[in-house]
Amino acid sequence: MPRAATTSDVFNAIAEPRRRDILVCLASEEQPVSALVGALGLNQPSVSKHLKVLRHVGLVEARRHGRQMFYRTNIEALEPVREWTRIFERFWSHQLTRVKQRAEGGSPWSQQRRRSKT
Repeated sequence: MPRAATTSDVFNAIAEPRRRDILVCLASEEQPVSALVGALGLNQPSVSKHLKVLRHVGLVEARRHGRQMFYRTNIEALEPVREWTRIFERFWSHQLTRVKQRAEGGSPWSQQRRRSKT
């Protein structure tokens, strides 16, 4: 089965680790391409290529200021990813509960036995 195009949707676009790195760099503030090149240690054409994919699916927005292009993350476009990960939150929550129970004095089973004795 052929792989879907990287520009077909948000999930395919963020499948590439360097594009995820770009989104992380842009999460806190708007930045020009030159700052991304420096932060990521990639060459300018490579960063521009990844930004083009991210722009195509709406994950980043661009603004021109003089001769420079500034990019920022479009948080709303990440909503499908957020919604998808919500499916798994109950598993993470359950794991955190188990870790907490173990840290507070034993396994969930020993705590359950203690409660049934009282």
